[in-house]
Amino acid sequence: MCVGAALLGAGTAATAFNVGLGLTIANAFVGRAAAKQKADQTYNQALITNRSLEEDKRQKQLALSERKAEEEKFAAQDKFAKTIDALQASRSIIASEQAGTTVGLLLMDQDRQAANYREKINQSIESMQRQYLFNIEATESQFVSQRDQLQSSINEAYNAIPSLGQTLLNIGTQGAGLYFNAASI
Repeated sequence: MCVGAALLGAGTAATAFNVGLGLTIANAFVGRAAAKQKADQTYNQALITNRSLEEDKRQKQLALSERKAEEEKFAAQDKFAKTIDALQASRSIIASEQAGTTVGLLLMDQDRQAANYREKINQSIESMQRQYLFNIEATESQFVSQRDQLQSSINEAYNAIPSLGQTLLNIGTQGAGLYFNAASI
């Protein structure tokens, strides 16, 4: 009977209870809506940030590719120039009109030096390729890490929204507290 009187509006205590319960209900649902709105804003901001991260990754990888292509082109030109130098040196040795094993030894030495230089360039190109792949993997890893951070912030924002059950339980708990406070007045 006391509950019925409180809800139907018998006396000052009932009015205080009804006003308090109404405010509790309004506050609970407004808080839930605000948390949902904040989560939606976090999601939309994460989408924008993700697009930016993808573009940044693409730009970094493009720059790495262009740098690699330039270095390979320079190495190929250097290798070609060294091959021409080796051929000219060999022709100079032959044109010197020296005879015997000395010419053979000089030509072998010149060929060995040219081969060593070409091998050095080949190793440099292989090293550049490994570094390029490492740098590409680093940009991918950085992108995935940042994207995971965005996903984590989205999850946190949506997890902060109280469920309908939590909201109703909170209203019931606060309503009971208000009822007992109003009844003691």
